[in-house]
Amino acid sequence: MPQPVNAELGQISELFMLLASIAYVVALIFFVLDLVKSSTTIGTLESGLASGKAAPERSLAGVGGRGGTAESVPSSMPATADDSMDYGAGPRRGAARIAVALTVVAAIIHGSAVVTRGIAAHRVPWGNMYEFCTTGAFLVAAIFLITLTRKDLRFVGSFVLGLVVVMLCAATVGFPTPVARLIPALQSYWLIVHVSIAVASSALFTITFAMSVLQLLQTSREAKLLAGRTDTARFLRLVPSALSLENLSYRLNAIAFVGWTFTLMAGAIWAEQAWGRYWGWDTKEVWTFVIWTVYAGYLHARATRGWTGTRAAWLSIVGYLCIVFNFTIVNIYFSGLHSYSGV
Repeated sequence: MPQPVNAELGQISELFMLLASIAYVVALIFFVLDLVKSSTTIGTLESGLASGKAAPERSLAGVGGRGGTAESVPSSMPATADDSMDYGAGPRRGAARIAVALTVVAAIIHGSAVVTRGIAAHRVPWGNMYEFCTTGAFLVAAIFLITLTRKDLRFVGSFVLGLVVVMLCAATVGFPTPVARLIPALQSYWLIVHVSIAVASSALFTITFAMSVLQLLQTSREAKLLAGRTDTARFLRLVPSALSLENLSYRLNAIAFVGWTFTLMAGAIWAEQAWGRYWGWDTKEVWTFVIWTVYAGYLHARATRGWTGTRAAWLSIVGYLCIVFNFTIVNIYFSGLHSYSGV
């Protein structure tokens, strides 16, 4: 006999989710504060250099994301990521360190919320839109933190956490779903395989989306500097070059694309077991394939057709917008065999 859901534990999960959301918001504030504070410091030090009142100098390659050449900068210049995105020398950025620490705390609480939700329902916690969104947000934060152990991606922290907060708000406000058992169509081990890979791939696509947006901003700034115009986005001095952002985004998109390919294949196998056919042109199936096609086109165009720069960034952004459309509009407004989102 199926075990009944634990409604009390489900409420505890919702409380953990609320606490995690608050911690993410505070971490987001500190990431933004780091950008503002560091860019202001850079501006002040540059003014000091121009007026001949600079602090003691040192040689550092690629400060502010302009890798490849060594230049003399004040020893008090904030430590920023160069084009290799390794952690550089220099004074520690206190706001950034606090932001990362708060993100770790928020992710731990968030993970506890996801786990308790699963325990309360006696199943994996990604059976509806609320659970898919909250689990996806957790993986975005977790992947970001794991990447931080190897590369200095703090410059993208405000963008990533901004997306995490939006996802949690969408889950809580737009798709509130009490803890419950799965409908028969979802009671399969393929739910674990299919949806878990889809969530992980979507999390990677979320990070590359943020990097592609930064790439477009950095490209615009670099064009202004080459034209001799005033630098109005000084915070982008903390960001590597547009080319470096594009290269990393391409590598991450390639990994996520492999995961999305397995998502498509696992979904087809699951459909055959559940409905007796591998493919039926259901709206959800079609848009999953559309997403695969867009990212396949992105990878092919960049690798063989020379589609680099802004064109590659826009393709990456279009791919992610297709994911958002598939998750929201298709789930809510299109009827089909996948219409069991819990909203």
